[in-house]
Amino acid sequence: MLQIAHIQAHKEEVIAALQKRHFSKAAELVEKAISIDNERKSTQSSLNELQASANEVAKSIGALMQQGKKEEANLAKQKAAQNKQTVKELEDKFKELENNLINCLYEIPNIPHKDVVAGKSAEDNQTIEEWGTPPTLTDDAVPHWELIKKYDIVDFELGVKITGAGFPVYKGKGARLQRSLINYFLDEAIAAGYNEVQPPILINEASGYGTGQLPDKEGQMYEATADQLFLIPTAEVPLTNLYRNEIVKESDFPIKMTAHTPCFRREAGSWGADVRGLNRLHQFDKVELVVIEHPEKSYQRLENMLSHVKGLLEALELPYRVLRLCGGDTGFTSALTYDLEVYSAAQGRWLEVSSVSNFETFQSNRLKLRYEDKDKKKHLTHTLNGSALALPRILAAILENNQTAEGIKIPKVLQDYCKFERID
Repeated sequence: MLQIAHIQAHKEEVIAALQKRHFSKAAELVEKAISIDNERKSTQSSLNELQASANEVAKSIGALMQQGKKEEANLAKQKAAQNKQTVKELEDKFKELENNLINCLYEIPNIPHKDVVAGKSAEDNQTIEEWGTPPTLTDDAVPHWELIKKYDIVDFELGVKITGAGFPVYKGKGARLQRSLINYFLDEAIAAGYNEVQPPILINEASGYGTGQLPDKEGQMYEATADQLFLIPTAEVPLTNLYRNEIVKESDFPIKMTAHTPCFRREAGSWGADVRGLNRLHQFDKVELVVIEHPEKSYQRLENMLSHVKGLLEALELPYRVLRLCGGDTGFTSALTYDLEVYSAAQGRWLEVSSVSNFETFQSNRLKLRYEDKDKKKHLTHTLNGSALALPRILAAILENNQTAEGIKIPKVLQDYCKFERID
């Protein structure tokens, strides 16, 4: 959530920055927020003046009674009663305006970083790096959705039977490969200084608002309506909310956390060839990185997180590219996002496997997450997160890129985890 003080002080700059996202309601919502805030401030000023006046009247009643001025004292009592009612009305109005302001600010996305270009969609994202050479497969190579049937390692039909489409069942060596990837990603994160956490996979409404998943404009979260809880779309949500309403010390930075969780996304409106097999699921596993960082060091930290993810992909011998997302493709809460995509040789296209983002103060303002500097002053922290990594498309790329006539070769870095060298 943007800070209203920043919007008030830099209105035109904020509107211009939001237009890089092609956010059509930028000017309308910024003007609305400023108008509500001005009325809120005016109401607060009137309330302060009336409360001060009411206190003086209340004090005068006792003095008038001691002086025997009962008539004047009774008039003062009547005025005090009127003041009390007016104060209550102004307090209610102030609370309503505060709620209106917060709800308005909830609708405004984050300001893109200066390096983000003003593109409209994924076609305008900037490729900033490529690594590796896509493998040359034999003419009889097939996509992963055929490989998983051939080797009986992932079963979508059983998932439909148990739950529905988009909830696969991993079996045998498929399940072991999945578990090996999770353990490898966690071990690498821990070695890089991240503290492992096992958070809940259900969150309350306050947590959803804290990291920007709520208001849930696109209906992408699964909701347990009886208890007003939501299944997490990513471990970013519970991990970051561990520090909601907290004041950390400057010496605590960086606060680095990692977690493996299942993730749940409705993916409403998704269809077509691009979502076949493991390409897009309603439930999938992911190892997440979350960092709470000093504002002056957050972009250095973002590059560090990006390097960590690149190292994982290189160890898995998966050709990848790094994209800096344009304004129109950057997520609602992010100031700057790098996407990492691996090349799927059998499908002949790039698959997104990680997003690494800096949210600056957008989440911490919602979370009321601050740090105390050496002068005891409070400031908002910066928050960052990254997938390291999301498993389905990683698994798909490993299966497709490593298929041979003898079976599917397992990357060397995973063989000690899997306890097998190939799927055959």
